[in-house]
Amino acid sequence: MATDIKDTAHAVEAAAVMKLLPARPRLLALGEPTHGEDTLLDLRNELFRQLVEQEGYRAIAIESDCVMGLVVDDYVTSGTGTLDEVMEHGFSHDWGTSAANRELVRWIRTYNKGRPASERLRFAGFDGPLEITGAASPRQALTALHGYLAARVDADLLPCTTEALDRLLGADDRWTNPAAMMDPAQSVGQSAEARELRLLADDLVALLDERTPHLITATSRDDWDRARLYGRTATGLLRYHFWMADTSPGRMTRLVGLRDQMMADNLLAVAGRGPALVHAHNGHLQRNKSTMRMGDLPLEWWSAGAIVSAHLGEEYAFLATALGTIRHQGVDTPPPDTFEGLLYALPEDRYVMDAPRLATALGDTRPVPRVSPWFGYSPLDPAHLAAHDGIVFVKDVPRS
Repeated sequence: MATDIKDTAHAVEAAAVMKLLPARPRLLALGEPTHGEDTLLDLRNELFRQLVEQEGYRAIAIESDCVMGLVVDDYVTSGTGTLDEVMEHGFSHDWGTSAANRELVRWIRTYNKGRPASERLRFAGFDGPLEITGAASPRQALTALHGYLAARVDADLLPCTTEALDRLLGADDRWTNPAAMMDPAQSVGQSAEARELRLLADDLVALLDERTPHLITATSRDDWDRARLYGRTATGLLRYHFWMADTSPGRMTRLVGLRDQMMADNLLAVAGRGPALVHAHNGHLQRNKSTMRMGDLPLEWWSAGAIVSAHLGEEYAFLATALGTIRHQGVDTPPPDTFEGLLYALPEDRYVMDAPRLATALGDTRPVPRVSPWFGYSPLDPAHLAAHDGIVFVKDVPRS
């Protein structure tokens, strides 16, 4: 058994990854089972470099705010701003403090210098402007979309004025009130103003789509793509706020599902520009349904990866990452009867494995699910193994 498993293990390199797949995918997703560990981000960075240099990949998308990510993309493509400013303002979830993320941005900028626009690498955040404690105001996305259209189409085609949007939006702290996450009565998402804004946002997005031939010619495809991102974000945020104000039993299921739907929409837009590496938590990228519990409430929804895979088929590939130890977080050597324990027994420090082949090698062996003593680490479910294209295993994760 150990020999069969070892035969599926290869160095974590672009060439080895590509041999696992029937063809080069438009989106190659690399998951992680925990956040905030630069060891995993360093591995991601090295794989991205190889994918760029050996396989023609042109973009990377990470689990960060899609609107903030525009700041990073402007910097790496045209040098707008400084690296310090970009790390402070271009990332959500505190990802900008990561040394590995800083190195990623620095490397992409260096790679792009002196290259024509068609050969430059792109950066994207693909998460919505969402945090665990709530959601952003739709103001930035909605006013940016309105401004793009107002400058390029007849005023009488617009469903409203800037002043009307401002009046309906009101103060941003009405939207960002953290109490609304646990108390629907604190949300403004189903107010008369919010309902009107949803209709206006829908009309603005429809106008953007309708005027596509003119808008791409009058500006550029990049500007049009950015306007579409603002449209997706505005409508997604208004939908999210609507469900924050909901009082039905399905409220939390809808909220977590809407977040992954926003992620999926952004990833499909990234896929339209060429091959890209995607990096996020395993749970957002897997093909299986995602599950979690909030108190006594079980939640189940389709992940962004499942949605994108349904659209792209074999042009989407997913590598899940499993870990041996994170000792500084209390995650010690995995028990030998767990999936991670079987992999930990191999001599290499890190490797990538053919997941379907590995499932076959395990045969009737049924590894028990690993139980993590730390809430921030999610072990792989061995029952999902055959639904992954590959498994990246990292034996030990030292403190960043």
